[in-house]
Parts: sequence; C-alpha cells; structure tokens
Amino acid sequence: MNLELIIVLFYSYFLGSIPFGLIITKIFLKKDIRTVGSGNIGTTNVLRTGNKSLAFATLIFDILKGYFSVLITLKFFNDLIYFSALICFIAHIFPIWLKFKGGKGVATYLGIIIALSFEFGIIFCIVWLLTSFIFRYSSLASMVGGLVVFTYSIILDNATLSIFLFIIFIIILYTHRHNIVRLKDSKETKIKL
Repeated sequence: MNLELIIVLFYSYFLGSIPFGLIITKIFLKKDIRTVGSGNIGTTNVLRTGNKSLAFATLIFDILKGYFSVLITLKFFNDLIYFSALICFIAHIFPIWLKFKGGKGVATYLGIIIALSFEFGIIFCIVWLLTSFIFRYSSLASMVGGLVVFTYSIILDNATLSIFLFIIFIIILYTHRHNIVRLKDSKETKIKL
C-alpha cells in the first residue's frame, strides 16, 4: 500500500474519531452523554443536557476536526483530498474508541465542506438555519442542507466533487434513518434554538 495513503488514512481517521461531545460532557458535567437523550455524542444531543455552551463547544470542535483533516491533506497530499475527507467523516460515525458507535457526522461534514469551499459551508449553514427555524427539526435541516450542497455542486460541473458529496449525502441519510422514521410518524423531537 502507498505510504502517503497510509499516512492520510491514519491522521484523517484519528482526527475524525475524537469524540468531543463525550469528552466535553464528561469533563464539565461529569456524565456520559451516551446515557442522555438519543445516546448520540453529537451537538444536538449535548444540547439536550440543557447546556448550550457545551453544545456549541462540541459543534465547534467537531467542525474543526473535519476542517483540519482536509486542510492538512490540501497542503501535503492534495491528490488524496476526497479520500481524507471521507475517512474523517466515517471515523466520526464509527470511532474505534467507542466500539464504532459515534455521531451522525453533520458537524464534521460542515468542517470538511468549509475546507473544500467556504461557499459550500455558507450555503449549508443558511439552509440548515432556515429549515431549523421553520420546522424545528435538526435532523431534517441536516438532510436538506446536505441535499442542497450536493445539488449546488452539480452546477459547478465538477464530477469528482459531486460524486463525493453524493456519497456523503447518502451516508447522512443512513445515519439519520431512525430520524426519518420518527419524522414520518410525527415523533421526532423538536429543537429549541
């Protein structure tokens, strides 16, 4: 196997798999976020603790790990940019430290697309905020945001980028499969912004 591929695989997976939601809540709340709400380690579930500051910190750190993984690859291994981004994203969802039970990947995805294109990041944030304010569902906002970013990428006529964003979008749908069922049954929990 190519040495560069191994290096990129290693740091992309390591960065992506850091469970900031779990670490932050254990330090500041002395509790395991996996025993709260949905049991997820991401921002939305940290928000369910009632501590908006910790939820915001989780969001920022999860964004940054996706951002820096791609940034490092852009600087040193530019040909492996999409590989790095995909590994980092998957690592957040399937971290080895938590028996492969991680978050849903949305904040890490945001960090990745900001590193790839700041414009993508702005589009995702606007769509996420609008959808959240209208419907009050974080899961729906994440899925709609991912779809809009993918659709917008098609306009740019970059086939590789569009394929990458399509794969990520499909994975986001997979990580939100239970949310989709709850949305369909009108049982999804609304967020308080």
